[in-house]
Formats: sequence, structure tokens, C-alpha cells
Amino acid sequence: MSGRASDWAGLETWQAFKGADRAGPVHMLNLVRLREGAEYADGHKATGAEAYQRYSDISAPVLQKFGGSIVWRGAFELTMIGPSDETWDIDFLAEYPGVGAFAEMMRDATYRGAMVHRQAAVLDSRLVRFGAQHVGASFAR
Repeated sequence: MSGRASDWAGLETWQAFKGADRAGPVHMLNLVRLREGAEYADGHKATGAEAYQRYSDISAPVLQKFGGSIVWRGAFELTMIGPSDETWDIDFLAEYPGVGAFAEMMRDATYRGAMVHRQAAVLDSRLVRFGAQHVGASFAR
């Protein structure tokens, strides 16, 4: 979900997400580009980083409440293949016990309240769902 409403995939994608339930954890790749200055509807002043930190402070306990955790965090360095103007300020992989846990978190009142800070902070983002597979030396499965 980006800061731009037009980027949200919408109800059809949300239904597909929930309908593709399976056993095992769900991994969500988060790539976030922050605004320099947060854009709050009420005119509240903060940097994008400050607003995103507020979102994180409020939402982290909710993530844990539903069994989620951050399993990888990185710092963007360079795009080797892809648009050179796609840079990211915050990059992490969140793990949820399953589709239901993620859906419950999204419905949680505290989490929904935190979203005002995320929306104020984020200029652009990517949220991509993955399922873990066996790792090894090969790039292919």
C-alpha cells in the first residue's frame, strides 16, 4: 500500500490474498519510500521519518499480538536491474503465521489507528506476498 490511493490493489486483490490461504507462514516484503515532510490531513507537522516511526511504534505490538515478526531488515544500496529511480528508505520482510493472522492485524482497531501515520509518511511503497521455499545453492526451485 502506497501513500497514493490509486496504488492500492483494491478489494479484488484483498479477496485473492485471503482466498489463497495455505498451511505455513506468509512472508510480506515491504519496500517503503518516505515523504520528506509528512502529509497529515489535519496539518500536523512532522517529517516522513517521524510519522513512519510513530506508525511503527503503535503497530509493532499489534504485529507481535498476531504472531508476526520482522525476519529480515536491510538498507537499500543500489538497483542492479529495474528502474534506477526506485529507491527505498525502509526495507524489511515480515513473517505472519498465516493469511488469517495478517488479515486479523489489518482489522485490529489499534493497527487501523496507526495507519494515519503510515499514510502521512509514505510517498510510495511495495507490499509483496511470498511463500517460503526450500533454500539451497540453485537460483531455480
